[in-house]
Amino acid sequence: MFTLENTIYLWTAIGIIIFPILLRITAPYGRHTTRNWGPMISNNLGWIIMEFPSLLLMPLLFFLSPGEKTWVSWIFPLLWIIHYANRTFIFPLRIRTKGKQMPLLIAIMAIGFNLMNGSINGLYLGNHAQNYTAEWLTDIRFMIGLLLFIGGMAINWQSDTILINLRKPGEKGYKIPYGGMFRWISCPNHFGEIIEWTGFAILTWSISGLAFAIWTAVNLIPRALDHHRWYRETFEDYPADRKAVIPFLW
Repeated sequence: MFTLENTIYLWTAIGIIIFPILLRITAPYGRHTTRNWGPMISNNLGWIIMEFPSLLLMPLLFFLSPGEKTWVSWIFPLLWIIHYANRTFIFPLRIRTKGKQMPLLIAIMAIGFNLMNGSINGLYLGNHAQNYTAEWLTDIRFMIGLLLFIGGMAINWQSDTILINLRKPGEKGYKIPYGGMFRWISCPNHFGEIIEWTGFAILTWSISGLAFAIWTAVNLIPRALDHHRWYRETFEDYPADRKAVIPFLW
């Protein structure tokens, strides 16, 4: 029987199963872009259309779900909107990738991914909203989760800013990033996002949040490893002590 809960468990299992496969595949966008994956679209437009479904669906389905909404439960879609408003509109306008493209297929796959994660979180948290009373704000899970979410978001935004500012207007090519958590890892932007959604899973203490946290790691760890390998192959003076995505470990 395909209940919402069973769908979430299945979606989580799929992520865990395909993780070893993604470790062997380099997603063809950004510095790894290739035209071998079919028609191409603008990089900036691609970011907007593939992130927008999640920005729209999660709050909408949360609102439409029959669970009685407490004022505490509205914190969850608010945090979601803050993240995805940046990722959908602000980030694509900030990146200096004029003329760059990504495969349309990558954008379509990302749309499906965001449709799924936005839907399960909106439906699950909306249907269980009545469980989040004022007492939840003083629960250790909420407090730790919120700290991780905010901290991860700060790392993600700071790292994005460092990467964006590496390339002056009109410049092309890549440089070695320094500053922030680039001191320890090649992809602190990905690390920050993994921490952010792990925090969301903890502060909501939900299977939908856990599924999204797992899928975030499944997508971003292979991406970070590809970036790390690329940096080392491209720059002879790349810092040898940097890890890929987890400081001092990986």
